[in-house]
Amino acid sequence: MKITFDCGEPAAVAESRKAPLGYGDPPVPPRFDSWEAFNSSLPEEDQGSPWACQDPEGVGPRPFFQRVPGPETVGNHVHLDVRVGTGLRGDEPIVALEAKATRLEASGAPRAHLVRVPQGVCGRRVW
Repeated sequence: MKITFDCGEPAAVAESRKAPLGYGDPPVPPRFDSWEAFNSSLPEEDQGSPWACQDPEGVGPRPFFQRVPGPETVGNHVHLDVRVGTGLRGDEPIVALEAKATRLEASGAPRAHLVRVPQGVCGRRVW
């Protein structure tokens, strides 16, 4: 599970959380030699939008920080992301996400939107 923070400056917020938590940077995604290289591979409007830190022991939750449009009027918004489809390939992750979203909606959870990201980079938010 990860805890997602909606904020204006994801990298700055993540950096301010790492030291107090004793967390560090997650491993760089495959095919990239640094987080800067990954960031520069994103479309210009998305650069600096996703950021994360993690417990070096792999025990604590993974804070994920994402930029949201518009000014923050009540501070950072926080929600939980439940990972679905990890390790699946092709269309399998979307099928698994849709099934999970349908079950969650039936229990009263509102669906927000599907966020498509490169395979293996980070989870997908579905509600």
